[in-house]
Amino acid sequence: MRVQTEEWRRFIPGVRMYKGKKTLFWNGEILYDVDEGEYCVYDQEEQKSWEVIIVLPGVEVIPEATFSTLQKIETVIMSDSVRRIEDNAFGECENLSFAKLSRSLECIGEEAFYGCYSLPSIFIPPSCREIGHGAFADCHKLIIVNVPRQTQLGENVIVDTALIRVSSFEIDKYDDYDISINDNVNEWIKNINGDDAEFALHRACSSFNPMTEIIYDIAKRQGLKSFKKENQICITPLEYLEANPFAEDIDQSAIVKRYVLEMMGEGVIER
Repeated sequence: MRVQTEEWRRFIPGVRMYKGKKTLFWNGEILYDVDEGEYCVYDQEEQKSWEVIIVLPGVEVIPEATFSTLQKIETVIMSDSVRRIEDNAFGECENLSFAKLSRSLECIGEEAFYGCYSLPSIFIPPSCREIGHGAFADCHKLIIVNVPRQTQLGENVIVDTALIRVSSFEIDKYDDYDISINDNVNEWIKNINGDDAEFALHRACSSFNPMTEIIYDIAKRQGLKSFKKENQICITPLEYLEANPFAEDIDQSAIVKRYVLEMMGEGVIER
């Protein structure tokens, strides 16, 4: 599910069907009292029926365990007001397959997305200073983890994920790695696409702020085949582009059409 920025202002809090999915438009109200172990506002049965969570503007913190174990959740979309995701906020949301984080996010707590088995990708904004211990541990399908180099990563961030399985690091039968190499693993995560020119398109397509002109210029220099060039974890620029929640306005087919027209000497056709 995609929600365009201009749509935010007309949303009001509450639960209703949206684009065929049972959706919570959340304004930050307390849903679960961790200290008392009690459900607030909505009972357990109701919460377990939600498929989409849209965090409305004004919410700055997603508290500890707010949406944990809600196994029907497939999509999470955050407004850019969110600055912190606390510990276990989305832990064990087993069907979560798409998460668009806030552009202002500063911190992701420990085990925030632990056990989100169906999550294949996550794109971390440059504003994020810290990601806690085990934040994406046991996300079995997680292969694309785009992290800014300045972000501080905790221990065991990608234990038991598809990403660690395709790495060259030694892991045990539980897809765990020795804590002594944690710093090496974290640096590897941040540098999967390196600085080499041959992976410039990978970096552009996985960027937090992807731009059509930059992507087109690189593709023009390297040829359209560069869209299908695999990096060290066998991910192509096209796969990054398709997974990137911040690339909603990038039309790969339009880039290809423009390239073909220019190669034919017809230039860009204005519509």
